[in-house]
This record gives sequence, C-alpha cells and structure tokens, in this order.
Amino acid sequence: MSFVKTKGFKYFKNLFIGVGASVVLMGALFKLESYPGASMMLTIGLSVEAVIFLFLGLIGPEPDYYWHKLYPGLDDYHANLTPLTAGPLDSIDMGTPLHGDVIESQLGGMLTELQSMSKNLSSLKALQEVDFSGTSEQIKSMSSFYSKLNEAMADLSDSIEDTKIYKDQLGVLNKNLSGLNGVYGGMLNAIATSFRP
Repeated sequence: MSFVKTKGFKYFKNLFIGVGASVVLMGALFKLESYPGASMMLTIGLSVEAVIFLFLGLIGPEPDYYWHKLYPGLDDYHANLTPLTAGPLDSIDMGTPLHGDVIESQLGGMLTELQSMSKNLSSLKALQEVDFSGTSEQIKSMSSFYSKLNEAMADLSDSIEDTKIYKDQLGVLNKNLSGLNGVYGGMLNAIATSFRP
C-alpha cells in the first residue's frame, strides 16, 4: 500500500489544504481592510495557495469509491463490465432486455396481490408506535399485536377469496351476456321476419 493511500497522509493533506485556505483568507481580509502588512499577508496567502494547487496536481485524484474492485475494468471506457457477483459470463442471460410489458406478463397478478397485501398490512403500522415501558402494558401490547396480525391475515385471506369470487362472477356475467346476445339476436330475427311481405 502506497504512502499516498494511508490514513495519515489523507489527514495531512486535509490539514495542509485547510490551513493554506485560512492563510489565503486572512491575506484577503488584511488587504480588504487595509491593515498594516496587508500586501505581505496577501503575497504569503497566494503563495501558499499556489503550493497547494501544485501539491494537489502532483499527487493526483484519489477515488472516493473503489468500484473497480467489484467491476474490474471500470476505468476502461470500452470495457464490457459484469459484476464479480454475477458469476461467469456463461450463466448470465444476455437475451432481450426486460420491458414493462414483459415483466407484467411474467409476473401476472402478483403485483395486484402485493398491493392488496400492502393495504391489509398497513394496519400494522400502528404497532411501530407501541410503548413497551411497563411489563403489563407490554403484555397488552403484544396481545394487541397478535390480534391485529390475525385480523390482517384474515383480511388477506378474505381478499384472496374475494378475488376468486370476483373472477367466478365475471365468468357468470360473461355467460349471461352471451345468452342475452342470443335472445336479442333471436328477437331481431323474429321482428325482421314479421315485417317481411
């Protein structure tokens, strides 16, 4: 590990830049307020600033994050990056990109069920504010928690049952509409034949 990457050097670098900036500001203050020795202070401050810029230019930038450890070749613009956690390239599916329609068709009604579950479990949010300061109150709170959890699970079960009932009712409604269409068609045929000469 090089000296530039050590914690001690990073501390020294920040200290050097901070002290140098304060000297520059003091020189500017002396010059603006026309204090005695203002030209000398401004010259010293700007010289220190020049040394800081030279110092920063010589040591080069230090990356804040070491992404290249997870993504080898990150510094290369033309690199084909694959995270190390993805495994060998053979196991990665490089097929068609996923779009919203593809995801929706693959997941089916899972999103609707998750939304319903989110609504039913929102009643559990009140449990985050329960105060467990006393033992008896803690027991009451736990009892309340379990009762609300049972209610939420019952609501979840009811919503699944309601979804099944709704689907069945849509099927019955579809059959009834088909039957009504047949009756309506028969009535139109009967009316049409009764008005023929």
